[in-house]
Amino acid sequence: MTAMSAQPTPKTVLVTGATGYIGGRLVPRLLEAGHTVKVLVRSPEKIAGVPWRDQVEVVQSSLDDGDALRAALAGVDVFYYLVHSMAAGAGFEAKEKAMARTAADAAAAAGVHRIVYLGGLHPQGVDLSTHMRSREAVGKVFLDSPVDAVVFQAGVVIGSGSASFEMIRHLSETLPLMPAPSWVRNRIEAIAVRDVLYYLVSAASLEGTINRTFDIGCRQVLTYARMMQEYSAVAGLPYRVVLALPIPAPKLAGMWVALTTPIPWSMAVPLVQSLQHDAVSNEHDIDQFIPQPEGGLTPYRDAVALALGKERDGQVETTWASAGADSDPLPSDPEWAGHKVYIDERTFHGDVDPAHVWTIIEGIGGRNGWYSLPLAWQVRGWLDKLTGGAGLLRGRRHPHSLVAGEVVDWWRVEKIEHGSLLRLRAEMRAPGRAWLELSVEPDGGGSRYRQRAIFFPKGLSGRLYWLAVLPFHSVIFPAMARNITTAAQKLADAERPQRTP
Repeated sequence: MTAMSAQPTPKTVLVTGATGYIGGRLVPRLLEAGHTVKVLVRSPEKIAGVPWRDQVEVVQSSLDDGDALRAALAGVDVFYYLVHSMAAGAGFEAKEKAMARTAADAAAAAGVHRIVYLGGLHPQGVDLSTHMRSREAVGKVFLDSPVDAVVFQAGVVIGSGSASFEMIRHLSETLPLMPAPSWVRNRIEAIAVRDVLYYLVSAASLEGTINRTFDIGCRQVLTYARMMQEYSAVAGLPYRVVLALPIPAPKLAGMWVALTTPIPWSMAVPLVQSLQHDAVSNEHDIDQFIPQPEGGLTPYRDAVALALGKERDGQVETTWASAGADSDPLPSDPEWAGHKVYIDERTFHGDVDPAHVWTIIEGIGGRNGWYSLPLAWQVRGWLDKLTGGAGLLRGRRHPHSLVAGEVVDWWRVEKIEHGSLLRLRAEMRAPGRAWLELSVEPDGGGSRYRQRAIFFPKGLSGRLYWLAVLPFHSVIFPAMARNITTAAQKLADAERPQRTP
């Protein structure tokens, strides 16, 4: 048996899949551990904006180019192979195995000491889905190669932005009563993304010869139905009733997942198919090689809470700002990472100076109003007040200036960049969370005004709410954008020196 070194020696590592969910989070942790990191990517522009870009060596290539891969692996101690396609079609499994063989051969030729691969938990002796079978086959390619391989096998990864977690999230939030296929009774052992990353980083410091698989999980076994119910409890949702029907129907279930979540059908179907069997650790041998993280493995509920923690900062961009928790999404997360979101966006180009547009933006609300259908705003405000919300009666502290954190009617200033951006967070009663962003920037000799209403629905009621108010939004928001720019033009005209006759 070998174990981790008490004082790990820094290694040179190559990471593939650095633009993906796990790889994008692994790279900065490897850097923090003192390793020299190289990343192999097909499109370097995809990592141009990540914080660690200037700390790594970037190699542009693909995994089916053996010569380029051998060159990239020169001088590398540990090779992280974190690539797995969710595509399908004829030849999918053969292509995955061929790429793995090319990688294994290149690693052997370059003198790499260890390959680290992340596969999936699965039972033995059953007919696996295409994707689970492919992942098992790729792991076997590495185990059969001349290079020592550490093959981790994990179940459902719980972390914001992971496909598995987002499926749990959206299914739980959308339907309080859920008819579901029989596989929701299957036993699942999840694992927090922070623990997956801990094991991956630790694998670089294992001493001696090691060539085997390791099952990793949180040591807590739940049915998939129970995982959704536990998620609902952590998220503050009512108890979810899951009715398990004696119909497997993985493709039909995949279509339903694609309909009710942001996950595309091409990914939803293989995810559902991977749940057709139990996914529980068969052994815990990893404890003999790598000690558990400080404080122990993360329980399922805690992992869910960490993943949901990103909502505390109220960021509504596609790429959410980090809140410091390990489960927060990174710029490389999938485009559907985080919450279901509805956006109404309007832009308006005008000849008026941006400074005048900003004056109108910063003065919005209170007695100045919202520049469209005042009666509609007032009715919504009174309805909010009657249901215990803030309504429009709070007004604003100053008629022309704002600072972060203060109130504007039923909104609160979440972020302000004077002269360019105002972001308001709604504090009205609604089945979800809402923001309103107003911004302006120079555009030639004039300005470009941008307006975004952003809504994160909570459950099915949130989605129905958005659909119900959509006809009103189609009238209110265009008028608002038009009237704000018109008001800015009037302000500019009023300040322009008058000609004397």
